Amino acid sequence: MNDTLLIAVYAFAGAAATGLAGAGALRLIRRRSLTASLAVVAAVGVVAMLAGTLAVAWAMFLSPHDLSVVTTVVAMAAVVSLATALLLGRWVVARSRELAVAARSFGDDGDFAAPVGPTTAELDHLSRELAATSARLAESRERERALETSRRELVAWISHDLRTPLAGLRAMSEALEDGVAADPGRYLRQIRTEVERLNDMVGDLFELSRIHAGALALAPSRISLYDLVGDALAGADPLAREYGVRLVGGRIEPVPVEVDGKEMSRVLGNLLVNAIRRTPADGTVAVSAERSTEGVVLSVTDGCGGIPDDDLPRVFDTGWRGTHARTPPAGAGLGLAIVRGIVEAHQGRATVRNIPGGCRFEVVLPAAAS
Repeated sequence: MNDTLLIAVYAFAGAAATGLAGAGALRLIRRRSLTASLAVVAAVGVVAMLAGTLAVAWAMFLSPHDLSVVTTVVAMAAVVSLATALLLGRWVVARSRELAVAARSFGDDGDFAAPVGPTTAELDHLSRELAATSARLAESRERERALETSRRELVAWISHDLRTPLAGLRAMSEALEDGVAADPGRYLRQIRTEVERLNDMVGDLFELSRIHAGALALAPSRISLYDLVGDALAGADPLAREYGVRLVGGRIEPVPVEVDGKEMSRVLGNLLVNAIRRTPADGTVAVSAERSTEGVVLSVTDGCGGIPDDDLPRVFDTGWRGTHARTPPAGAGLGLAIVRGIVEAHQGRATVRNIPGGCRFEVVLPAAAS
């Protein structure tokens, strides 16, 4: 037992000394290739065994022949270990370089394609993460392109919509100034109408800029849906009469919600104005409010005849007015974008879908805590 303990002590001392030397070597080459580190690890294992063997041989006074045999065996093991470590290192380095080349496609607006062939579990996990990141970047680039296209369209449409009333205002003001206006009172009323329209457009732009900047400050309070919808219907009634459209309050449950009353009134007002303007005379615009498993659902149904399937995903985009709506009365295409921004600020969502004869806009809001 004493001999076994002595052998263990001498073997550990020789191996420990080699291990410390190997740790120092690994620290020195920590910025070098993985192949060099694997070679050092393999060398440490073999040299540690050799050092322990020599220490035991010296303590136990082995014969020179036995020591030579042990040394030869250890040397052969060292050759095989180093060769294996170098092969493994070169293989891992080659896979890493292939992964690095594939990752460079991120900078070229390309998609990540994982290298073909077997690899280690760690590199395979890294490949999956890079693929997921590539997919997220592709979605982000697509959203950025869509937003840029929407901004360009918005600038073009706003410029067109501003030029038309400004040209009219200039012509009418010049006619009044020159005293050639046959009916100055009618001109003044028209000027007031155009100014109010421009003021509404500027207000929409300001509201949308606050939404996009995340500066929309909400002041939520507990409100009954019944009162909210009633006020919105009363406000939209004059426009409905002008267009010859019937406003109908369908099933409206007196469900309480925690919302900013002013902003949600704007949401309902924009939806009602949009529905009234696109519903033909003698048509019907219906509003309903009820509970659902997801919370509270406010819906506005119109008789517009439906929205083309290709346009449905863009209905709430900034500046969208549809392929058939390019005239100033259709507005600047900001109302539905404002609706989505305000609803999402309330942790809700706004959707639209076609129904027979028209479409149905739905606003889903979280139910108020009881």
